Amino acid sequence: MSQRVRWAWWALAYVLLGLGFVGIVVPFLPTVPFILAAAYAAARGSDRLHRWLLQHPRFGPMITDWQEQGAISRRGKWAAAISMAVCAAVLLAVAPVRWAAYAGVAVMVGMGTWIWTRPEPGPAQPPEM
Repeated sequence: MSQRVRWAWWALAYVLLGLGFVGIVVPFLPTVPFILAAAYAAARGSDRLHRWLLQHPRFGPMITDWQEQGAISRRGKWAAAISMAVCAAVLLAVAPVRWAAYAGVAVMVGMGTWIWTRPEPGPAQPPEM
């Protein structure tokens, strides 16, 4: 991989990580997808950042579950469902255009359905020899 491409992955990883951190405190901005995408980009652009994300006490297990099993924890599923329900209620209450509110809620229902169809993490798989 060329140095420019590696640098682009590195920059993207940090931008995504920054958006993930902003999503912790800003409602309507998701955290988990940005952290997962940051881990993906970091794996291609920054070994150090990728290791840090995998070893992070909060993000590491979530990233590992997703990378190894495509799994989302039950706690994560409930957190997503509750936050989307709150966002949907706010959207329906304040949206000036009803069809836009309904479209937003439909997207959240679709994403919620997809999230709940993901498997839950099982025991860690030993590395193959």
